Amino acid sequence: MSAPLLTVEDLNVSFPGRSGMTRAVRNAGFTLGHERLGIVGESGSGKSTTGRALLGLIPQPGIVTAKRLEFGGQNLLACTESDWQRLRGRRLSMVMQDPKYSLNPVQTVREQIGETCRLHLGSNRKDADRRALAMLEAVKIRNPELVLHLYPHQLSGGMGQRVMIAMMLVAEPDVLIADEPTSALDVTVQNEVLRILDDLVRERGMGLIFISHNLTVVSSFCDRVLIMYGGKIVEECAAKDLHNARHPYTRALIAAAPSLDQPRAELATVTRDPEWLT
Repeated sequence: MSAPLLTVEDLNVSFPGRSGMTRAVRNAGFTLGHERLGIVGESGSGKSTTGRALLGLIPQPGIVTAKRLEFGGQNLLACTESDWQRLRGRRLSMVMQDPKYSLNPVQTVREQIGETCRLHLGSNRKDADRRALAMLEAVKIRNPELVLHLYPHQLSGGMGQRVMIAMMLVAEPDVLIADEPTSALDVTVQNEVLRILDDLVRERGMGLIFISHNLTVVSSFCDRVLIMYGGKIVEECAAKDLHNARHPYTRALIAAAPSLDQPRAELATVTRDPEWLT
């Protein structure tokens, strides 16, 4: 078995406030190989904060500690800002939640993808254009020559998602963190984006961390699933076995999801137990 791309052990993220420290991530630990790893949980469970911590994107005065946080044998906790600039975008990338609005509104698609090529691959303008067109084609954008010269406000939601994915993948990173990349899309476009990500993981051998609140999507798309509650990973299981999960929080989330096969007058609500965080 090959060594994991990413190793996380006892990761904690805290933010100081008037009433003391708020622990957004609590003692999280997992590994990532050449696979699709899902992280699910309610809003505020620490999913996005975990992803940002892996890329050194926790803003001050946030505090990140870990017993071990390694990527390809490199200690991420010891990275300087210049180290992060070499890693982010080139070897580690993240598609932010609602990525269309992470695009620069005053730059064309060509300028934004081209900047990534020039910074991380040393491309000139001609090579950057070639790579950008190839990546737009890879994410199934029709007429990429036209889209290359458009501004973000001229893109539909699905096109904006795909352009952002193209920008994050053009430098061929080893790990991609996708934070709710399909949450704002209709089902047809959502399935197409998932197919694109799946193809890229298989063809390029990337590791993918797929952050979502949608249990149905995660169970059908990912290889493994981490379930987070209150900043803590409370359960890990194979995605295909998610329906057999044992933790009461995971069971509650599954019970609260609507089903066409088993229609109910009322959906179950999650009853929380303080011991889940102990």
